[in-house]
Amino acid sequence: MNKQTENSNLPGRGPGRPKGSRNKVTNLLKEAILEAGKNAGDGDLVAYLEKQARENPGPFMALLGKVLPMDVGLADGGTVNVQIVRFSDMPQEGAS
Repeated sequence: MNKQTENSNLPGRGPGRPKGSRNKVTNLLKEAILEAGKNAGDGDLVAYLEKQARENPGPFMALLGKVLPMDVGLADGGTVNVQIVRFSDMPQEGAS
């Protein structure tokens, strides 16, 4: 017998949460964040996120990196070409 069951009137540990499931706090926090974004966008979360992408591209790209899958696969087995463009390399509006 282990010490936990010797010194307690409770049986051993239960099975706990299923593997991969989120706890209640995580779900509540996610719902609150989505609701706050929806409210900030006057009821339109997508409009709010689009505004953030334009006005705050750094933090938005960090967020995007967290929600995109790590492995990108194509149904036909093709290849993915990635082009990295730096803002400093882009032509500026009104510049000649």
